[in-house]
Amino acid sequence: MAAAAEVVVESAAGRGGGGGGEGEGEEGRMRMEGWLYLIRSNRLGLQYSRKRYFVLEDAALRCFKAAPSPSSSSSSSSSSSSKREDPIRSAIIDSCIRVTDNGRESVHRSVFYIFTLYNATNHYDQLKLGARSSEEAARWIRCLMESALKSPRKDEHIVACSHRRWQAFRLSRRNNRMHSIDWTVFSSVHNDPMAADVIAPSPWTIFGCKNGLRLFTEAKDGGSEGKYWDDHPAIMAVGVVDANSEAVFQTIMSLGQSRSEWDFCLQEGRVVEHIDGHTDIIHKKLKGDWLPWGMRKRDLLLRRYWRREDDGTYVILYHSVFHYRCRSERGYVRACLKSGGYVISPVNQGNQSVVKHMLAIDWKFWKSYLFTSSAKSITIRMLGRVAALREFFRAKNGNCACLEFSSGELTRDMRLRQGENERIKIEMLPSGENNRLEDPTEGSLGGSNRHLSSAGSFIQLNDAADEFFDVPDESEYDQREAMWPSDESTHSVDQRHAKLSTAAVFVRKLHDLAVQKKGYVDLQGAADFDNGSFCYGCTLPKDSSCTMPSTWAMADPTTFLIRGESYLLDRHKIKAHSTLMQMVGADWIKSDKREDDLAGRPGGLVQKCAAQGGNKFFFIVNIQVPGSSTYSLALYYMMDTPLEKVPLLERFVNGDDAFRNSRFKLIPYISKGSWIVKQSVGKKACLVGQALEINYFRGSNYLELGVDIGSSTVARGVVSLVLGYLNNLVIEMAFLVQGNTQEELPEFLLGTCRLNYLDASKAVSIDEC
Repeated sequence: MAAAAEVVVESAAGRGGGGGGEGEGEEGRMRMEGWLYLIRSNRLGLQYSRKRYFVLEDAALRCFKAAPSPSSSSSSSSSSSSKREDPIRSAIIDSCIRVTDNGRESVHRSVFYIFTLYNATNHYDQLKLGARSSEEAARWIRCLMESALKSPRKDEHIVACSHRRWQAFRLSRRNNRMHSIDWTVFSSVHNDPMAADVIAPSPWTIFGCKNGLRLFTEAKDGGSEGKYWDDHPAIMAVGVVDANSEAVFQTIMSLGQSRSEWDFCLQEGRVVEHIDGHTDIIHKKLKGDWLPWGMRKRDLLLRRYWRREDDGTYVILYHSVFHYRCRSERGYVRACLKSGGYVISPVNQGNQSVVKHMLAIDWKFWKSYLFTSSAKSITIRMLGRVAALREFFRAKNGNCACLEFSSGELTRDMRLRQGENERIKIEMLPSGENNRLEDPTEGSLGGSNRHLSSAGSFIQLNDAADEFFDVPDESEYDQREAMWPSDESTHSVDQRHAKLSTAAVFVRKLHDLAVQKKGYVDLQGAADFDNGSFCYGCTLPKDSSCTMPSTWAMADPTTFLIRGESYLLDRHKIKAHSTLMQMVGADWIKSDKREDDLAGRPGGLVQKCAAQGGNKFFFIVNIQVPGSSTYSLALYYMMDTPLEKVPLLERFVNGDDAFRNSRFKLIPYISKGSWIVKQSVGKKACLVGQALEINYFRGSNYLELGVDIGSSTVARGVVSLVLGYLNNLVIEMAFLVQGNTQEELPEFLLGTCRLNYLDASKAVSIDEC
């Protein structure tokens, strides 16, 4: 039943300019098929998987118990054969469908890369699927998102986001456990195939070469208010490994015995706590034989986060934390990894990988100022693991051996023979074949249209009527992991709720750095909160000199790249020269609940201008981070130009939420700060509405966007990391409406902002004012 992995692409007749502007044209039809795993929960709340064959063709997702016969598309079959070929379940993929990336999960000790489809208008309507590899999951996610973007919008499927309940993602009920996809995953569908959308100098300077690795040091940010990073500068080693990026990623993520074949530093490693599919807490004990004579053994307790970029690049980030279940042990000194990780980028058609390994580590010497050179030499020696990794794969001739599993570690067997991988097909069918596929009496999907739901419901795909039917896996797919810690060995409803609350707790405890319910906190410090009176739009002061902490200013628009007039022809981006709007105010507030529609509140900046009359129009971006206190960063932009003179902006302001979500774009940039934060945030433009929930509030003279960071655990994890280093960061952002057609090009920036060393203690409390 399994066949060799196969990808077939037939060019469409043309390339359209609508939708996301990046996919194939409307003249072609997309088709993808292959084996996936339905992830369900039984009545006891225990998760189980069922292997099913899925076919995605344009807006239709169909589920089969067996792979449809290819010959059935050209000849009629008997009634029994026709019945067998009919899908057991079907659903419509329309513009209201969202896809979330849950990362790696273990179901009955088998490792899956999970993604979830759900309806933005009905969060109970969702479908959880699993793939055997991150690459396969990424292909399905990309195709599903393209299908959703190409589906025509129907008024009956459009529900204003402003009417959605805030609690939609906050409930602890089983059906509302959502893990949103990382913003970078959408870039292949919605954004441009460029490394960055920001023009910035490289912070790295080469200082040597050792064992075939180039060594770089990170330049210090001038004018930084924080000294936390100055004593332990980051050092990076760069080398080329003869293996694909996924194989290198799996090897680095493994903490099993196979790691001893290349990692000469690690004596023992284990997972202390699995937070979600992208984040866990790990403990590493280092050997002592590679350390200088007389130096005691070191260990590290780290928060590990990973993600996959759309081009196949893997990013793994680490930083030290505290966890009550993993105290310091006798005979070991706990070092502090302030920033570290790997960036694994595919090159040479994916046959090789450029591996960048970075460390900024405090080795906890008794008198660190006496051992500065020694600490640097130890860090460089540890970075030599990249050379060992290179030789490991060279010895294997590019074939990664089976990776052993450590306690609680999620890894997958890399010995899958190419000829026995599951079949995956992606086809762009010419429009001339549309009629044949649309005929309900023909093809392997013949008669299946009657199974489609006009509402695009996934509930019927999750129907447990065939709960006890499963397709047996081949032995090569019997990928097992070691036992989870005893309190996580099952997946009951209560335990899944505990995992969900853990992620939320992690975020809010990074705000006030008290001890978390699950026992770990970041090692950064924070102060107590202050209160003060305010008017909306004026709580964060302006400082054009960019020298005072907890202030804002407008960022230089020439830092950002936007689509030029000829972008549809040459995919060329140009520097932005100005902004349509001026930034006129900002709020940095906290509350015990989400604060919506700040612009509509009496006494605020917007309402005062409305009372004075005139043509001033305001655009407000309200970034909301939930936790024990909900923080809101609201940025106010204003223009005097009438809306009708800016057609694209007028269409955005007066359009429906589906259109707004498909066009609102953010370009982030950490201009000053640590490497780990810069790597987490990136410099790539993203369509925020495709990854996060946005609530829109339209007033007579304003439009406010409430960006709910709490709707995505991935975004929540990135923001939580940023909050931990907030007072050492300079954050720059640009906002725009994406242009997809020639009439909408060149693009223009709505506005920019620069946030200087924000301090959580300076956030103004609404509740006590």
